[in-house]
Amino acid sequence: MADVLPLVEARLRSALGEPDARAAVTFLGTDRIEVLRFPAGGQEGDIVRYATLGMSAQPMADPTAALADPVKGPRAELVLSVRAGLADTGKVLRPLAVLAASPQVEGVIVAPGASLDVGEALWPGAPFTSVLVAEPGGLVEDLELDAPLDPVRFLPLLPMTPNEAAWKRVHGAPALQERWLTHGTDLRDPSRRSVPLD
Repeated sequence: MADVLPLVEARLRSALGEPDARAAVTFLGTDRIEVLRFPAGGQEGDIVRYATLGMSAQPMADPTAALADPVKGPRAELVLSVRAGLADTGKVLRPLAVLAASPQVEGVIVAPGASLDVGEALWPGAPFTSVLVAEPGGLVEDLELDAPLDPVRFLPLLPMTPNEAAWKRVHGAPALQERWLTHGTDLRDPSRRSVPLD
């Protein structure tokens, strides 16, 4: 069985360039999760990206299954994009690692449309404590693995204010995304206000 993580890191580097920082976090009873920071530059000069590395080492298991399948099951890493220089977003490394460890710690499957909450500000002064998991494939293409392994999907994270998260629970992810689109919300602004929800 090939080690998945070197392939994942290679895919991240080919899509996002060279990381300028990385941090590793290990939670009790879990594999090590790294978070890589890719500096602003390239086509979108002011966007800095953070990507997890380690979540895809194991497939995510159905929490209702009696026994986790060590081979089959969805695999993913998380990617967060924010505008550089507007907030102290470097502190997002630990919250991102917490989210990436959630399949191992809490037995959840992270998929598009899901809400993930860290229970505290994503970075100092951030108006967000949770994220919406968006559809993969735009920024970093899925990484196909040898059968019978599922491909690794790179899931974008969209920060949500507490009001947006509560509204999304009632109305659903597509309705919140439609509202963001209608109001021209800059989802990469690390200090943006909540979209109007009335």
